[in-house]
Amino acid sequence: MALQDIADGIRAGLSDMNFEGSLKFDCGKDGVIVLADRSATTQDQETDCTIRISRENLTRLLTGKLNPMTGVMMGKLKISGDMGVAMKLGQLLK
Repeated sequence: MALQDIADGIRAGLSDMNFEGSLKFDCGKDGVIVLADRSATTQDQETDCTIRISRENLTRLLTGKLNPMTGVMMGKLKISGDMGVAMKLGQLLK
């Protein structure tokens, strides 16, 4: 699945959610998805929190096939910046 398609799906889901702060999924050479201002975009920008993750693992994370805590412990995702923002993401994934 392309990052733009993933961002479009996230954007649709955020319309009914309250997500404060900004978060970036950094998928390396595949690009980024930035969650900010109740939207999602593939335009890179500074954020409160960055999660480094492969595109494949991002898809697994968003579909519930990868537990965020397990992903961190297994090194499948790395979090930098404001951990409070990362914790809010966990609430959106439920």
